[in-house]
Amino acid sequence: MISQVKRDRIDSLAEEYHALVRKSRLAIKELTIAELPEMVYNSNAIENSTLTLEDTEDILIRDRIRTDHEIREIFEAKNLAKAIEYLMDNTEKEISIQLILRSHKMLISNIRDEIAGRFRSGKEWVRVGTHIGANPEFVDGLMQELVDGYNKDDDKYFLEKIAYFHAEFENIHPFADGNGRIGRLITNEQLDLLDLPPIVVPNKSKTSEYYPALEAYVLKNNVEKIEELFAGLLIEALYRRIAKLTARRIIPVADWAEKNDINLQSAVNKAIRGTIPAFREREHWMIDEGFVPETL
Repeated sequence: MISQVKRDRIDSLAEEYHALVRKSRLAIKELTIAELPEMVYNSNAIENSTLTLEDTEDILIRDRIRTDHEIREIFEAKNLAKAIEYLMDNTEKEISIQLILRSHKMLISNIRDEIAGRFRSGKEWVRVGTHIGANPEFVDGLMQELVDGYNKDDDKYFLEKIAYFHAEFENIHPFADGNGRIGRLITNEQLDLLDLPPIVVPNKSKTSEYYPALEAYVLKNNVEKIEELFAGLLIEALYRRIAKLTARRIIPVADWAEKNDINLQSAVNKAIRGTIPAFREREHWMIDEGFVPETL
């Protein structure tokens, strides 16, 4: 369960962000497009793509390939970007099996067309490390149950529902390929349907945070680690969007700490804990230059 302190912070930031969304729809879309290469890079890198962020920017922004890479990786970057943009303009009001399958078809096209846009079936078993995905015989039914359960009206906190959906989706592993990227894509679509910004699971911390959180669910039915991870990432995403829409100038946390006579390590620790409105951009902590902590 997400702590009440974090819930209150998320709800307060979400209220502030929703007020900005109502006035800045076009700006919100432009921000998402600007963030797209970083989202694509991190999600693909989690799946061991060798493309760097700079490579990804060249492919998506300049239609240029700087270094030699497998053609699959080029398609992975372009396809994921297309799927993100498609979901940005999605007019459906809830998550559906059809939406998930369409997203998967876009992601896997020109890579493995024979499996694109359909769940595993027959003898299509999958393994990730020591984890075996659900028996293909039951995948369709398990996915329908998951989607129906998510769309059901209940009192469960929205981010806990999203975290559970992601953990169970990855546990089922419904596709023969592309499960991680589709799972993270659907998480962000769930947030978008609530007028909330996308989260980025950083590739850098996949082995220290993301993988252990998913493993805790598989081995112990413990969803709290993925809930806490998603809560922290959503707080950071809200800080990022609010700063982009309101700040006069955004600067590195290191410069902000020096300006305000704050120990750098202390400032970084506060950024990591989310107790100052800092966010990562190109793996650097950034903050609104005008933010003044209450202790000053």
